[in-house]
Amino acid sequence: MNIALVIIIVIAILIAIFSGLNSALSWLLWVAIIVGVIALIAFLFRVISGGRR
Repeated sequence: MNIALVIIIVIAILIAIFSGLNSALSWLLWVAIIVGVIALIAFLFRVISGGRR
């Protein structure tokens, strides 16, 4: 797995945890969800396109 993809996933998880603790920053939860979905799509695209080697 690409190291940048791992970093993006970790940041998304940290943002999700942080926004869960502070309800005033609930918009960060949506940011974390969007970043997580983008990272998941990028990971699946890499697996599907690079899995034929």
